[in-house]
Amino acid sequence: MEKNSGKQWEHNSTDSVRRRDFLKTATVLGIGAIAAGPVSSYASASLESEKRKPIGTILTKKRVLGAKKNPLKVSAIQLGCMGMHTGRGIHPDHKSMVKLIREAAERGCDFFDTAEVYGPYINEELVGEALAPIRNQVAISTKFGFDIEGTKGLNSRPEHIRKVVEQSLKRLKTDRIDLIYQHRVDPNVPIEDVAGAVKDLIKEGKVLHFGLSEAKAETIRKAHAVCPVTAVQSEYSLMTRLPEDFIFSTLQELEIGFVAYSPLCRGLLGGNLTEYSDLKTNDIRGAWPRFQPEAIKSNIRLVEALNEFGKTRGLTSSQLCIAWMLSKYPFIVPLPGTTKLSHLEEDLRAADFVLTAAEIKEIESKIEKIGVVGDRYDALQQSRVEY
Repeated sequence: MEKNSGKQWEHNSTDSVRRRDFLKTATVLGIGAIAAGPVSSYASASLESEKRKPIGTILTKKRVLGAKKNPLKVSAIQLGCMGMHTGRGIHPDHKSMVKLIREAAERGCDFFDTAEVYGPYINEELVGEALAPIRNQVAISTKFGFDIEGTKGLNSRPEHIRKVVEQSLKRLKTDRIDLIYQHRVDPNVPIEDVAGAVKDLIKEGKVLHFGLSEAKAETIRKAHAVCPVTAVQSEYSLMTRLPEDFIFSTLQELEIGFVAYSPLCRGLLGGNLTEYSDLKTNDIRGAWPRFQPEAIKSNIRLVEALNEFGKTRGLTSSQLCIAWMLSKYPFIVPLPGTTKLSHLEEDLRAADFVLTAAEIKEIESKIEKIGVVGDRYDALQQSRVEY
C-alpha cells in the first residue's frame, strides 16, 4: 500500500453522473464504474489505435493509456454505457440509446465502456449494435469477474475468464476487445493467474489490453509483472480522492493509465439530486450512506461551491469536475455516463477547459473545508474493493 497523505476521503462507488444504475442483478452483485482524463505523455498511438480516425466535432483531444511499448490512444473523455440499462429504475428506449452512442462517436468520443454484468449481458449487446458500423474507429472496454449464472459472487478463474471473453466478443459483434478489465479482484484466485489468462488471450488477438478495477498497488504490481496493465479503473471525483493516496504514484511509475468512473459522484456533483429525491425505488444509490437524505442535504453544499466557482469561468459543476481531473493529471481519462444528448455534449466540452494549478488548489480547498458526508459504498460493495 502506498503512503496515505492523511486526507479523509471516503471509499469506492459504482456509476458516474447521469447513468441509469444497475438492474436487480447489479444490486446483488455490487459493481462499480469508471472515468478518465488528460493525454498521457507516455507514448504515441499503437497500430490498432491508429486505425481509429477522429470523427468528432466537439471532443478533439486525445489521451494515451499505458506505456509506449503498447499504448492505447483514446478520446480524453470516455462514455460509460452502464446506465443505459441498469440501476435507477428507468430504462431508456433501446433505439434512442443506440442513437446516443453513435451521437457520441460523431462528436469525437471514441472510447466506450460496458461489462457483461450490466443488464446483465444486454448492455454489451447494445454497445455492439451501436458501434458495429464504426468498429474500426472506436475502442471498447468491457469486464469479467462475476459469477452471474451461479453464485452471484466473484469468479476470475482462468477458464471462466476465457468463457466470458468468448461470449462478450459475440455480444459486442467484434473480433477483439480493446481493453478488458477484471471487474473486481477475486481473493480466491491469484492475480498472477488472472494476468496469465489475459496474456494468453492477448497472444490470440482476442484482447488487446489488460486492465484492473479497484485494485490496490500491490495487486497492480503483481499483475503487471505477468502481463502489462494498460489502465486501472476506480472511482475518482472531488468527493472520492483515495486513488491519489493509494495508487497514483504506482501508476505513474509503471506508466499505467487511469480511468475514473463516477467523476460526478453518480449525479450528485452534477446537481441532479436533492434531499427529496426518490432513491429507494429501484435505485441502488438508496442503500449507500452518501445518498441518504440527510447526507445529500449536507453534500449539496459541495455543488453550491462548484457552481459558485464555475460561474465566473463559464463552467457548469459537471464540467468543472471533469476539467479538474483532466487538468491535474495527464494519465487520467474520465468516464461519465448519461442517457441525454444535452448532458453528453456538456460533458464532452469539459475537455476544452484547462484549470491552473492555483485554481485546482482553490477548488480542492473549498471542497475539503466543506467536507464529504457518508461513505461511498454499503458493506457488501466495500468488501469487494481493495482500499
